[in-house]
Amino acid sequence: MAKLANTFTTYDAVGNRESLADKIYRISPEETPFVSAIGKGKAKAVFEEWQTDDLAAPSNNKVVQGNEASPAAVTPTVRMGNRTQISEKTYAVTGTQEAVDKAGRKSEVSYQDVKKMVELKRDIEFAALQNSTAIAAADGTAPQSRGVLGFIHTNTSIGATGDDPDPVANTAQTDGTQRAFTETLLNEAATKGWNNGAKANLSLYVPSSQRAAFSGFDANATKNYLIKDKELTATIDVYQGDFGTYKVVNSRYQRQREVFGIDPSGWSILTLRPFKPIELAKTGDNVKKLVNTEWTLKCDNPLMNFAIRDLTTS
Repeated sequence: MAKLANTFTTYDAVGNRESLADKIYRISPEETPFVSAIGKGKAKAVFEEWQTDDLAAPSNNKVVQGNEASPAAVTPTVRMGNRTQISEKTYAVTGTQEAVDKAGRKSEVSYQDVKKMVELKRDIEFAALQNSTAIAAADGTAPQSRGVLGFIHTNTSIGATGDDPDPVANTAQTDGTQRAFTETLLNEAATKGWNNGAKANLSLYVPSSQRAAFSGFDANATKNYLIKDKELTATIDVYQGDFGTYKVVNSRYQRQREVFGIDPSGWSILTLRPFKPIELAKTGDNVKKLVNTEWTLKCDNPLMNFAIRDLTTS
């Protein structure tokens, strides 16, 4: 039907108020499962060090009567370390933007402070899960913390041509030939972990490209029944293997070609400088701010964990 002649419409009107919700909606994920699950500590220097040690292999220990003992060689501890990394975000807000009446936030500066801290936490999660080495600060060189993949060795399932990292020598892992993620590969790495002293209850960090394959594993898989919601979940939340029961964690920021078996009690983020918004020198009609932190990743002993590497991502 045609519009009645001379009917006054909203698109002809002047002075109608806008309707803008007094809320800001963000879809970007904020969860950081690895950083949130591990311990927190205080760094005192830009290079944090600690020691690891192993017991001698068990044996059928027996001696003759009246044996005169001879001292055995003592194996020294292994000294490990990691460098602190500086992570920062910056922004600027005009004096006018801070003064006007805004929807969803009272202060633009305060809103940006919080937003940048959330972004920094995600950046730390990403950096901590990468295949990186420790880098010392130098002129023109930003310091870097070694990531998870730079620690986990020995308890690994790797593809052909791949090689483990050496956290003592500070060498990164070498990526190998990729292959499909299978239950056999998971059991291979888990068996190595168990044989070298890893606990039976670990967290299994799985990236999105490996989740479908993992959910297809059927040996001893437990699909959690949520009594409260009266529904059966579609994916595996707990996996019971031959050498332990693993809590499965969907992990957004790790590389798609690896799955980790992590003991959260053996990892921690050490902070030299906590999150802090710093107002920069005023040079005009604006507020300039820097939000930064300085941190490093500590792994008490790499043999507490295992990794399945070189997985096909397509």
